Amino acid sequence: MNLQVIFLYFLICNYFAIVRSLNDDGNALLSFKNSIENYTDDPLNNWNSTDISPCLWHGVTCRGDRVVSLSIPNRKLVGSLPAALGNLTELRHVNLRNNKFFGSLPPDLFHARELKTLILSGNSLSGPIPHEIGNLKNLQSLDFSQNSFNGSIPLSLVQCNRLKILSLGQNSLTGPLVDDFGTSLIALQRVDLSFNRLSGSIPSTMGNLSSLKGTLNLSHNFFNGTIPASLGSLPETLYIDLSYNNLSGNIPQVGTLVIIGPTAFAGNSLLCGLPLKISCSSSHPDSQSLFHFPSQNSDSSSGKNGKGSTSCLSIVITIVASVIVGICLIGLLVSNRCRKITACKGGEQAGGCSFEKALMVRKEFFCFAKESPEIISENMGHYNFVQLEQQLNFDLDQLLKASAFLLGKSGTGIVYKVVLADGRALAVRRLGEDGGSQRFREFQAEVEAIGKVRHPNIATLRAYCWSVDEKLLIYDYIPNGDLATAIHGKAGTVPFRPLSWPVRLRIMKGIAKGLAYLHEFSPKRYVHGNLKPSNILLGQNMEPYISDFGLCRLLNTDRGSQTYELDQMTSGTPQSNSPFEFLPTSPTVTVGSSYQSPEVSKVTKPSQKWDIYSYGVILLEMISGKFPMIKMGSMEIDLAQWVQLSFEERKPLYHVLDPFMAHDLDEEKEIVDVVKIALACAQKSPERRPSMRYVCDNLERLAPSIS
Repeated sequence: MNLQVIFLYFLICNYFAIVRSLNDDGNALLSFKNSIENYTDDPLNNWNSTDISPCLWHGVTCRGDRVVSLSIPNRKLVGSLPAALGNLTELRHVNLRNNKFFGSLPPDLFHARELKTLILSGNSLSGPIPHEIGNLKNLQSLDFSQNSFNGSIPLSLVQCNRLKILSLGQNSLTGPLVDDFGTSLIALQRVDLSFNRLSGSIPSTMGNLSSLKGTLNLSHNFFNGTIPASLGSLPETLYIDLSYNNLSGNIPQVGTLVIIGPTAFAGNSLLCGLPLKISCSSSHPDSQSLFHFPSQNSDSSSGKNGKGSTSCLSIVITIVASVIVGICLIGLLVSNRCRKITACKGGEQAGGCSFEKALMVRKEFFCFAKESPEIISENMGHYNFVQLEQQLNFDLDQLLKASAFLLGKSGTGIVYKVVLADGRALAVRRLGEDGGSQRFREFQAEVEAIGKVRHPNIATLRAYCWSVDEKLLIYDYIPNGDLATAIHGKAGTVPFRPLSWPVRLRIMKGIAKGLAYLHEFSPKRYVHGNLKPSNILLGQNMEPYISDFGLCRLLNTDRGSQTYELDQMTSGTPQSNSPFEFLPTSPTVTVGSSYQSPEVSKVTKPSQKWDIYSYGVILLEMISGKFPMIKMGSMEIDLAQWVQLSFEERKPLYHVLDPFMAHDLDEEKEIVDVVKIALACAQKSPERRPSMRYVCDNLERLAPSIS
């Protein structure tokens, strides 16, 4: 009897244990939780193995007792995706965008065949997209954008014939699109394949995608060949972007292709015809080959051409030989004159030579310099070294003996990083060779006026040195390089780390505050006159410092002129009133001139409106990640016109947004407001540009907590 009671008690306990245990869906989700490295943070803190059901867990939605949705976006979850998620056989929706998941996708994930939405954008997933994705016959929305997937788009994807949204942009996908793309996926409403390495021709079947309503974005790939005329049959309200590929030939003048703007075709140098306003007859003649070969059908012409070819070949050989001999002679001369450079590199200082040697090496490097290093040293004996602050506690002798590292060269001279014996780092600018004739008092008046400018967002001049032939400006060393490198990266430097939107906005505000101080609160209401990203330095916490202030005027004082002469001044800034009128590509349009307002070449008196225009261009460059001139085939359009044109064509924000800021699309309203401020600053008419005080006030209202 006792045994029967014990056995009955055992059965009852097991029954309640089974009833209270987590079901299979819950166990699959616990596998997901266990694969995450930082699940102790709030969104998964209520996922407990002791729960009866996962249906009350954060981010989980159930129908009955089965999990149908898993949605945990924007939570910075770190980990890999387990194969156990494929056991959620009733799962319909997955949204894990903007986290930090890594690794490859497990093929078993696609056993969840009821999936309708699969959003994994904005993570660090890699490897090929598994061909098992073709199992998802009910899939309607697929977003794998902003990851590191590689390999080709799986052929099985065309089996997902209910797909409406396909977003695979900003990966490293390669290979061509299958011809069935436009016949099997006819339900597609939005397609984004931009910023990949896809190649081959664009399938003509894409003209069958008549359900497209939002976008067809094939930009920034390696598609080649001609544009299929069938794309003209797509809906007229569709946004099509074919920019930055290797497409060629005439743009078909049919249907939708006629009404879209020129930005849709930018970056394809071999395209011609409207709306690029590049004539196909002149730029891309179809009837002639790039190289002319003699006809093989005419013996007489063949003979004449043969003689001409022999004569031409001998001339080419003679010219090439002469050039080679000339280069060798010049090389010997340069080698003989520049031996001290090698000596400097072999100096005792680790990582660089002394600053005194750096000065001599620079003079010696110019092979036809009039003065020898001995004269430089002699002239430096008659110097005026002035500290603008009492607490600096170093002299010129200490400066010359310090280790020097070349930072960069520009039209205003050479900049060195100089490390003193006590470890302090300074930035020393040596002014250009052509500024050597002015008297000390003239130089002193200009430099000390610059030195009186003190603002947290303006590089501070700490000391200066004057002699007959050497003029040095000494600043604090600012460690994080310049804004141009922060936006675009730089070959041979540390790995590129894109700036987030909050950091960019903080930099924008800092520049605006510094400019507003120069314009309205400094002793003389100054004009910078040469504002560009390379003149904006970034501090330890990415705070901006406007540099090179006053150099234009200082160098002009050297030349005895009372007017500013800006670096790289040209008349190449677009003057057209129409955004559809493009300028021919010209070697006279330099990077520096692209930040200068259109009136600079016509007006001699400096204006604060010049700086406001430059600031607007810099803002647009920070937002778009593009340089200030945009190539449109063999033509160019300035960045402000390109952004304005994109807005007029009602293109989505991500068309003009830096791809590295795709994670920040949640801040769309704020970004658009800044774009509007930038376009106002970059108005061609100076009278229509706002003041920097107005710009500061508006930026502060956008995000007062970011400063």
